[in-house]
Amino acid sequence: MNTSSHYNLYHFIPWTRTKIYKMLLISSVPTTLFYFLDWKWLALPWVPVALLGTATAFISGFRNTQTYNRSWEARQVYGAIINSSRAMGIMVRDFLRTPEKASEAALHRQIIYRHLAWLTALRFQLRETKSWENVKTRSYNRQYLKYYKVPEWESTLDQELKSFLNYEELQYILSTKNKAAQLIATQSAQLRTLNELGMIADYSYVALESLLKDLYDQQGKCERIKNSPYPRQFSSINLYFTNMLCLMLPLGFLGELSKLTDRLGDNIVWLAIPLSVLLGWVFLILEQIGESTENPFEGNANDIPVTQISRNIEIDLREMLGERELPQPLVAVNNILM
Repeated sequence: MNTSSHYNLYHFIPWTRTKIYKMLLISSVPTTLFYFLDWKWLALPWVPVALLGTATAFISGFRNTQTYNRSWEARQVYGAIINSSRAMGIMVRDFLRTPEKASEAALHRQIIYRHLAWLTALRFQLRETKSWENVKTRSYNRQYLKYYKVPEWESTLDQELKSFLNYEELQYILSTKNKAAQLIATQSAQLRTLNELGMIADYSYVALESLLKDLYDQQGKCERIKNSPYPRQFSSINLYFTNMLCLMLPLGFLGELSKLTDRLGDNIVWLAIPLSVLLGWVFLILEQIGESTENPFEGNANDIPVTQISRNIEIDLREMLGERELPQPLVAVNNILM
């Protein structure tokens, strides 16, 4: 997630420079042929170009709206996770009772730390790369990775979980397929045992189980967004329309500028190149921005900062346990939070 007021041009221009090169090539070739070889037939009337541009603007606007909605839904889900996590912290602290204060504190710590393990497993699962994601496949995205690091790609899940789980539980969780789901199942099993031992009242037990269900719901929503790509048919038609428009733009500008040669001279047609580059760049960037927004957990600079959110939750919950040596909040690097 970018935390600055806007993207700086020295970041944005290099990220989009391949689009500029593309438009330079697309516009230079027909303009050169038109000027030097007198291929007048390359000039198109502006009406079909304008009609295609209108259709492209509609489909690009629709795509960007829907990809933003995916990103905003993902942020709402993690907002619910924050609330449920804090609720779990106070419920565990106040509902679970043992005869000895030391054992009670250890029990609270075990359950809260298991929840932190769930947050860790979930964010690692969400950062796994899918075939339709593009942060590692597009050259401009790979080059932009020099401005930030994705923590889930810099370490391993087992290293992160060692801080929260004992050895036996860690080995069991690592052997499962959906580690986050199994961590909640382990929480539920322990809560049942504590209820049977009389350490949790029935009403409190039901409330905690309901909270676990809410966490399952939020995990499922994250998995739905992660595992369901933006519909390929809409993504494809946006790409096709944008590229067709970019091919037709210099031809349309040649048609319009050629009408001015009697008054302004033949050299006026060379304006087709900068005008095509500028307008084509706008449409190509709309397509690229939609692409970078459609997968809010992939590790893109515009993603939901799941690592930072998880760290803030960890600080809150460990403070509820009375701990004083707390991890530091994550700060933005080059105005990017992950």
